[in-house]
Amino acid sequence: MSRSGMQDALFSAKELAVGYNKKILIDNINISVNKGEIITLIGPNGAGKSTILKTIAAQLPMLSGNIFISGKDLRNISSRELAKTISVIMTARIEPELMTCYDVIRSGRYPYTGQLGILSDNDKIAIAESMKLMSVESIADRDFSRISDGQRQRVMLARAICQEPDILILDEPTSFLDIHYKLELLTMLKRLVTMKKISVIMSMHELDLAQRISDLVICVSDNGIDKCGAPEEIFTDEYINKLYNIPAASYYSGYGSVELEPVAGKPEVFVIAGGGTGVNTFRRLQRMQIPFAAGIIHENDIDFPAASALASEIIAEKAFEPVSAHNFDRAVWFMEGCRRVICCIGHFGTLNCENKRLYEYAREKGWLEENPEGQRPISTNGR
Repeated sequence: MSRSGMQDALFSAKELAVGYNKKILIDNINISVNKGEIITLIGPNGAGKSTILKTIAAQLPMLSGNIFISGKDLRNISSRELAKTISVIMTARIEPELMTCYDVIRSGRYPYTGQLGILSDNDKIAIAESMKLMSVESIADRDFSRISDGQRQRVMLARAICQEPDILILDEPTSFLDIHYKLELLTMLKRLVTMKKISVIMSMHELDLAQRISDLVICVSDNGIDKCGAPEEIFTDEYINKLYNIPAASYYSGYGSVELEPVAGKPEVFVIAGGGTGVNTFRRLQRMQIPFAAGIIHENDIDFPAASALASEIIAEKAFEPVSAHNFDRAVWFMEGCRRVICCIGHFGTLNCENKRLYEYAREKGWLEENPEGQRPISTNGR
């Protein structure tokens, strides 16, 4: 993994080896992080993402190599100086006794207040701003041990922000957060790196969010650092399926999401879909463990990735091409084998006129199952 030699590097690691008890887990780590960048580590559980972050944060000793912050060797930086430069939030839960949320947040000012912990006006302003950013003013006086996991995460983030660091290290920062606060957190991080030129180094499991927010992505596999690059280089269908060892077609970079495995077996239902109308039906059939065939879907259609991942069989047509006679005949063959048809399409256009013929054929044969999305489930015939 190499991106060294950048003139504006705030942080850099050279020939770094990390691990536990003098046993190397990952070595030959070479990376630089510029001011105002978001660097995200992705990869399977247990691959070593947290170990890298703990070593960068000086919570674990480096086994070999060097770490530099603003050109200064990490070994020569005092703990107080380091605390003014780096804020860290790891996944381990903290259990402070008899502390309010405000008490926890104000502890982020310790590098500035000294041992007596007396807050200056500037300290109070920094605390107030961080609380506002993370929307925790309303719980400031509550016992930290009696709030929800999501609230705890926001309090800890407020504590890290009021530390006014140059580098923010976050281990799975969106854990325990609902979708509202996930988006709010990532928006805030983007604002911080843009306005204050803070650098963020974090690990994430939400691939769709990592794809959207990261400037650089580091891929950690069971064999060490596997790849490093911009999101458009990393988040490809082929590579993510390989990195996480998941079935082909499960991950689709356009969605940034993963589908479950298809139900094995001969298709029992034929789904006529296209234009994004079929995704919910595909997923519902998969949940009900009913194998199905889907078609006729163009390869550039929004339904195509989900159908490719979830359908037992898919009849697909090349992008922007009229449906061929061969694909129409294949679709009819599968329909006749299922004799149960769901049509998700409400409007037929020029390029999917053959799907209208399929719909009319199924209606004529009496195979159509009335099943508007969100209403009663289709018959399972005793399944």
